Amino acid sequence: MANTPWRAAIERMLVRMEDTTGRVGMRFPHWANTDTGEWVSTAHGDWTGGYWVGMNWLAHRLTGDRKYEQRAAAACERLRPRIHADTVFRSFPLYYGAALGAILGDQPAARAMALECAHAMVQSFDPDLKLIALGRQAEEGSHIGTSETSIDSMQTATLLYWAATVDDDLAMRNIAFHHADRILSLHLRDDDSFIQSSSLDPHTGALVRHYTHKGWSDTSTWGRAQAWGMIHAVMAYLRDPKQKQWLAAAVRGADWWMAHVPADKIAYWDFDDPDIPATERDATATAIATAALLKLATAAPPGRRQEYQDFAEATAMALIKQCLTPTRTGDPRTPGTLTTCCFNKRADARPHDAASNCEFIVGSYYLLESLAMLDGVIEPHLI
Repeated sequence: MANTPWRAAIERMLVRMEDTTGRVGMRFPHWANTDTGEWVSTAHGDWTGGYWVGMNWLAHRLTGDRKYEQRAAAACERLRPRIHADTVFRSFPLYYGAALGAILGDQPAARAMALECAHAMVQSFDPDLKLIALGRQAEEGSHIGTSETSIDSMQTATLLYWAATVDDDLAMRNIAFHHADRILSLHLRDDDSFIQSSSLDPHTGALVRHYTHKGWSDTSTWGRAQAWGMIHAVMAYLRDPKQKQWLAAAVRGADWWMAHVPADKIAYWDFDDPDIPATERDATATAIATAALLKLATAAPPGRRQEYQDFAEATAMALIKQCLTPTRTGDPRTPGTLTTCCFNKRADARPHDAASNCEFIVGSYYLLESLAMLDGVIEPHLI
């Protein structure tokens, strides 16, 4: 491969991956102190562990080095306890940790795990709500009730669409459609921003209220909610291109992002924080948005594609220059560490999620995915 800025950044991130492998061993990296490089880790992956596995699947595709494939396969197996967890968010580890092994590496064991999870999730579909709710074991589910949903949970549709295609399962495909369509209709606001969360009437499915688990207020636009809306809408559309309304939603969300993100392209943790500019940035939300824009650059109406490509490239370059630690003498930090991530700064955050200026494995995954797309190794519609 040519020595592009993207390839140079990939090489830096591979250095950090090697360092992370030595630090976490059999556990899954969750978030890290960017000064020391030390990770808060989880035993079974939580909702984030699949992103670490996914990074290794990507690294194998990027380098051809079988050590990444072997690490990914071994770590994927350790995600098995998540398959039947009572949470819609189990789709994150089983898509990025297992389905990617099938998509990128034709791994039969990973494929079987992802399919098992998808079939289990079908059983959680609520016909009254027309979606799969958060579940009792969701990150916030234990204290908010069982008829709650969020824009984050739209990711489940991508796992279900993939599995429905593999198994030629029309019923599963129908559930994937209803879940995605309902989530988007609930969370895309009239001004084209996304609200994170909704409470629904458990009997009728009617909307009771909108709010946010992680943003500044119940009416603000949390940075990651906007990014989740963009990427999940375009990913669902790529799996079901007849649903033009999902592409329209992705375009609306992306246009809002481009109009509201700071000039330096690194989003604030919440677009409505009254302390802006003296508040945290979020490289994770920014990396997710970059991946979404690159997918839109191949899916949007032809007249808009170059605009999304250019904005994605500028955002990726901003992340590399401003947030990705360099390879240079005198900097004690490990090269390829994605700094400036805001995981959860709310007072009600779970103790192991409370980090507002850190490295977050989710952001690292999406930056590596974006770099792989920019370097021409991964086609944007593939994953």
